[in-house]
Amino acid sequence: MTGLSRTLRASAAAALVLAAGLYGQPVIPAQAAAAALPAVDDLTLWYDKPATNWETQSLPIGNGALGASVFGGVGTEQIQFNEKSLWTGGPGASGYNFGNWTSPRPNAINEVQAQIDRDTRMTPEAVAAKLGQGKTGFGSYQTFGDIWLDTGHANATNYRRDLSLREAVARVGYTAGGVEYTREYFASYPGNVIVGRISANQTGRVSFTLRTSSPRNDKQVTVSNGRLRIRGTLADNGMRFESQIQVITQGGSRTDAGDRITVSNANSAMFVMSAGTDYAPTYPSYRGADPQSKVTNAVNQAAGQSFDALRQAHLTDYKRLFDRVNLNIGQATPSITTDRLRAAYTGGGSANDRALEAMFFAYGRYLLISSSREGSMPANLQGVWNNSTNPPWSADYHVNINLQMNYWPAEMTNLAETTVPFDRYVQSMVPAGRKTAQDMFGSRGWVVMNETNPFGFTGVHNWASSFWFPEAAAWLTQHMYDRYRFSGDLTYLRDVAYPVLKGAAEFWLDNLHTDPRDGRLVVSPSYSPEQGDFSAGASMSQQIVFEVLTNSLDAARRLNVDTGFQSEVQNTLNRLDPGIRIGSWGQLQEWKADWDNPSNDHRHVSHLYALHPGRQIVTGTPAAQAAKVSLTARGDGGTGWSKAWKINFWARLLDGDHAHKMLSEQLKSSTLENLWDTHPPFQIDGNFGATSGVAEMLLQSQHDTIHVLPALPAAWPTGSVTGLRARGDVTVDAAWRNRAGERITVKPGKSGQLKVRSGLISGTYQIRDEQGATVSATRSGDTLTWTGQAGKTYTITGQGGGPTTPCAVPPADRAVVAWDPSSGTSVADASGSGRPATITGGASYESGAPTGSGLVLNGSNYLSSGTTTLGFLREATFAAEVKIGGSGYRRLFDSQPSGNPGTDGIIIDVTPSGNVRFIGAGRNVTTNAVLPTGRYLDLVVTMTAQGTIDVYVDGTRLGGGSAAADGINACAARPLRFAVDQNGGQRLTGGVDRMAILPRALPAGEVRSWRDIAF
Repeated sequence: MTGLSRTLRASAAAALVLAAGLYGQPVIPAQAAAAALPAVDDLTLWYDKPATNWETQSLPIGNGALGASVFGGVGTEQIQFNEKSLWTGGPGASGYNFGNWTSPRPNAINEVQAQIDRDTRMTPEAVAAKLGQGKTGFGSYQTFGDIWLDTGHANATNYRRDLSLREAVARVGYTAGGVEYTREYFASYPGNVIVGRISANQTGRVSFTLRTSSPRNDKQVTVSNGRLRIRGTLADNGMRFESQIQVITQGGSRTDAGDRITVSNANSAMFVMSAGTDYAPTYPSYRGADPQSKVTNAVNQAAGQSFDALRQAHLTDYKRLFDRVNLNIGQATPSITTDRLRAAYTGGGSANDRALEAMFFAYGRYLLISSSREGSMPANLQGVWNNSTNPPWSADYHVNINLQMNYWPAEMTNLAETTVPFDRYVQSMVPAGRKTAQDMFGSRGWVVMNETNPFGFTGVHNWASSFWFPEAAAWLTQHMYDRYRFSGDLTYLRDVAYPVLKGAAEFWLDNLHTDPRDGRLVVSPSYSPEQGDFSAGASMSQQIVFEVLTNSLDAARRLNVDTGFQSEVQNTLNRLDPGIRIGSWGQLQEWKADWDNPSNDHRHVSHLYALHPGRQIVTGTPAAQAAKVSLTARGDGGTGWSKAWKINFWARLLDGDHAHKMLSEQLKSSTLENLWDTHPPFQIDGNFGATSGVAEMLLQSQHDTIHVLPALPAAWPTGSVTGLRARGDVTVDAAWRNRAGERITVKPGKSGQLKVRSGLISGTYQIRDEQGATVSATRSGDTLTWTGQAGKTYTITGQGGGPTTPCAVPPADRAVVAWDPSSGTSVADASGSGRPATITGGASYESGAPTGSGLVLNGSNYLSSGTTTLGFLREATFAAEVKIGGSGYRRLFDSQPSGNPGTDGIIIDVTPSGNVRFIGAGRNVTTNAVLPTGRYLDLVVTMTAQGTIDVYVDGTRLGGGSAAADGINACAARPLRFAVDQNGGQRLTGGVDRMAILPRALPAGEVRSWRDIAF
């Protein structure tokens, strides 16, 4: 008897569900007071009624090549299934031309470039008329059909269907006629089969008829010796396909009848199914061997094994991947069904909300394992699942973000093996893309446009807003180079990634256009997906080209090859427009001209490519602040995949709370009952993008520093994660409490320098190897550097790992406080640290401040938070846009009782002689920096962990001093004030605009960026 059956039996007195079963067969309660069955664990999707809608309710299983969607009907079970290469279109389809122009257009691109040079812009319709071409023979992904199990059961009680993410097994259980029935399904990668078992808790009670259906009539169905065969040839393109289903019984009888198999009075029964086509990823025919032999062998081998043996092989294979990562964010096992869990989700503080978030993260990893394994094609717009002959967007490969997003979580969440189909697919695209580059552009290299299929469609169609995107090939290669950065595998770089990367770079070496406006090299025509006009040098285009050239140059240098190519790339980079400009309202411009509309809330935020998935933009720089302005203007809406991208954007900006808000928005309004992402309709990239976004909140390494817990949200105050991967072949575990890191473990796969950044490093810490030996490391602020050895384990502990700090260290991923008084008497804390201020004594504002609205300090007013604890600051930065007036001692920042020598809190003030004074870290230090008066200053005061104090005005160091290397003990609870002391005296007159405290000492090169970091 299965565990599920035991659970059903043990819970029968307490369990029940009332719902409509598939095809109107009722599921009725066992007793009126019963309750729904509990979920098996926190990573099980479960429901108390059968699915009646494929898109929103069915539960997916898959092994990369094969996929199935389980409905869980009682009287009739439906299992819709797929084989990923079953496609119409391509060679053999009428008029298929790979998207290449069917007649020469020798000057077409030049003419478009000339018009853009003259007019700066051109409508999509006009460009499509010049360069587009109707799509013929493109094809679409096909459903293989449905398996039906007719049981005749009715009036079921104690019903449950579920999907275990820890096992990749779907189950259905219920009681009918006094018998407990259980069905189990899984898709085995080792055997390339889908396996199902039907069992009962009484002997001789398993009876059903297995049959199939398909929306096509280009097939034949035969049955012999308990094996049902589906064989045919697609009428559209001549592709041969075959599926076989073998039924094996324990006890009872099995009867073949035309197009179905009937099982009667068995103790249990199992079926194994495999499928295939004669598709091969080989240009230009894309055809290989007849699938019959491969399918027959797979079914024969599986049919010769027991269900338990097949299941164990499946679990061993699957868990080897899935179990590498574990996330704990305070979730508990939900007591309600998953559809109700999602419907009740608010993004608040409940354990149920944490459970859905953790499940959604794990679901993305499950879906990637299930839809992308070596030997199959990559995950498409719907992964591997599709119930239609005409699915949305053909369930194809959109390469202007969607295919790329599918693989964002692969490396970070320790699923590198899932990227093999992606690599092979891109490699197979190159020959077709090379011909398109040659025929359409007359250039070297290879290219692919906005969307493609399994048959080398690398050219154009004529949908004006989505037909032209030659940057796609370069974007695809970014994933391959990033795989090298994660693994450090030079063999992979040389043999797999570099040839593809070099070809994508060569295309742009030949096709960049000199912009007559400034002589820089730009992409023209250029289009920012999927809005606006065509232009020259749209930001996303430039950022992608900058990246492919930079990556190819770096790869060639690492491999020590192609010196001539290296020179050509470097010369081009020297002239390339980098695509990063700050516009008139502080935004990152989407186009080279300042056309951005602050009211535009389009779902694409393409001009932030350099922030994510690219790495051109570094947090804390003016470009990062401009990206934040653009992202804020676009808003928190959008389609499912758009919200997922925004999770990643906000995480890269180190704003964990906003990243979590976007995760919440996706779960609340862009997620279906079965947790598939919806555009709408269903589009799986949003699932993968969200999983990537959660990983980015916990670990980042794009700039070759392992930044642990960079964007931890307030909603996850305590938790842990194990098994994430950082670039440089490093596996990372982390645990945190009260939003502060407690323990970090890093396990390098290769010897070399390790750089680890975390807030816990700002306080007292220890670093030891797996033998308990202390490791010598160099600390700079919140970053440690040491030489790591392959195979060793290094653990960094804070607060309990050595001498304890007197209180919690503030999180390193945000400011301690960030105030920007602009109107009224209430001032929000923009840092997310929860320390808003109130202006006491009235508020008036002046337009001459840096932001255009600064608070006038008249000697009667000041700012004060509520009672708060700032924490222990090993190092710190105090910054303000301030105008100094008045005389005597005048307070700036104050969280210290009068007369304290600097051991309790902090004071930054101005002396009667105009010097900056620092009282904290055990010292009362009057610096030699004298402040100008009567105008707004950009004042920054830093204190390092060694006690060094530096004072900067308008980015220039004016002076400094020395405190003790004891850190600032701001553990006592009292208000933080600005422009007044704790007793209401020593008031500052003049004015103040923005002000902030940061939990690290900014180096000289970053002091001008304090606003970008704080706000």
